[in-house]
Amino acid sequence: MLAIELFQVGDSLLGNEMAPRVHNTAHWTIEGAETSQFENHLRAVCGLPLGSAAAVGASAMVNLIGEMPERSAVLSVSGAHLHDYGKDARPGRKLGHVTVCAGEEATLEERLAALITVVDTAESSTRFGDVIPPCISRAQGGG
Repeated sequence: MLAIELFQVGDSLLGNEMAPRVHNTAHWTIEGAETSQFENHLRAVCGLPLGSAAAVGASAMVNLIGEMPERSAVLSVSGAHLHDYGKDARPGRKLGHVTVCAGEEATLEERLAALITVVDTAESSTRFGDVIPPCISRAQGGG
């Protein structure tokens, strides 16, 4: 397994990170796909058939950077799944992420707006929440 994180900047692709593991940009698959990247990785290592990686409904992932928001506020957002990595807070450090799921994109947008409000109210001088781009986060379900 080798994951390569690329960013599209204009007409160019820029390499950001190579990792010998499943990559954090696909953590949304834990709740947002039929079979997560982690389960499929284990299936592959064990020689088992891979599961469908199709998206289930619509989902978005928000990275929590520098400071953790209030847990109860995050979990009050319908469809929100909080992943706290248990790391010590410091500026610029990814401390966790939240995956927001919904049956359709319009509902996802409403839930995501509510989550961003919660994330942006935290007292932090660092970049706090990053939304993973639409090519990762808003895949609609299907076969």
